[in-house]
Amino acid sequence: MRKHASVDLLVQALNQLEASMGWLQRSYAQCMPIGIKAAYEAEEYDRYENLTSRYARVADLIVHKVLRSIDAVELQEPGTVIDTANRAVARGLVDSVETLRAYKDLRNDIAHEYQTDDLSELFADVLQTTPELLSLARAILNYGHSLIAGGEDLTSQ
Repeated sequence: MRKHASVDLLVQALNQLEASMGWLQRSYAQCMPIGIKAAYEAEEYDRYENLTSRYARVADLIVHKVLRSIDAVELQEPGTVIDTANRAVARGLVDSVETLRAYKDLRNDIAHEYQTDDLSELFADVLQTTPELLSLARAILNYGHSLIAGGEDLTSQ
């Protein structure tokens, strides 16, 4: 892939991440006052469903689109998700591969949660880790924007 095409894909991925972060922040603000409880009113449950869906979307965008787009712009060979995670650690974007794995695992729990009887634990995990995920997303946005700004001449290649 030509480098300018990679830059274009990174710009698109960063825009998607930024928009998704806004929706995640909105849902987080709506769920914080609700807190964690044994049973939820219908409206509360809907708000948590939005939160978990938006959390999963941000986690997916980070791992599968933005970090991979950064790799492409930096001319890294595409590889496994672990390769992408290791490069994110090397860039100082995340403390450890385990941190990214935890977000991805929680995203998978959200996607595969079919039992709706007791979602309190899932809701608690999402509520607790949303600020961390947003912080990581902001760091990645800053890195991606600085990469684009520092390589404005890349688009002519």
